[in-house]
Amino acid sequence: MNAVANREKVLALYPALAGLPAGRLAELLTAQALMHLPAGTQVFAESQPCQGFPLLLEGTIKVIKLAASGRELMLYRVTPGGSCIISSSCLLGHTDYNARGIAETPLTLLALPVGAFATLMVEHPPFRDFVFHLFADRIGELMQLVEEVAFARLDQRLAKLIVARNETSLGVTHQQLADELGSVREIVSRLLKGFAAQGLVTLGREQITITDRAGLQKLAAV
Repeated sequence: MNAVANREKVLALYPALAGLPAGRLAELLTAQALMHLPAGTQVFAESQPCQGFPLLLEGTIKVIKLAASGRELMLYRVTPGGSCIISSSCLLGHTDYNARGIAETPLTLLALPVGAFATLMVEHPPFRDFVFHLFADRIGELMQLVEEVAFARLDQRLAKLIVARNETSLGVTHQQLADELGSVREIVSRLLKGFAAQGLVTLGREQITITDRAGLQKLAAV
């Protein structure tokens, strides 16, 4: 049997809910609303109706758009304390999902029912502000992504992606990097070999080790 969501944890991550009456908040934290999903689970899919508004308590969701060519482009990640603007867009616009969400790690999330989301948007201004601020932040990120895809070279975007991981050794496949960049594995592998030839990284089996972070940062900023 599921336990109810931890009240203090939910409020620490989502302070917009703090002003709700205790009874109202308890209705949102029921065991039925709490979900635990293993890594790799498809949280939502394209053309699927939105079943609720996710409040992520643990883990990471990556939101991906699939092109007609079959290539994927990662739009953004949802981390604890955030939420998914595609979910809120579907709920506000009464439309189906136009992207899919994948559990990148094991997840714990609280799913607000559609009716509860609609009521909070009307009756609880702090929650409404949270949703609209989320829109503003995500639209800014998506505009940056559009700019990078349209105007930046792929080697610049790859260097930026590697540096952004903020790790010296990355356990990642060339295919995973290609998926995040909306490219194909063969091109990413070729670029990584070029990075290795320049002394920026060393390559191992499903592993990339940064040997010249400053050089990668310089390339990413060109």
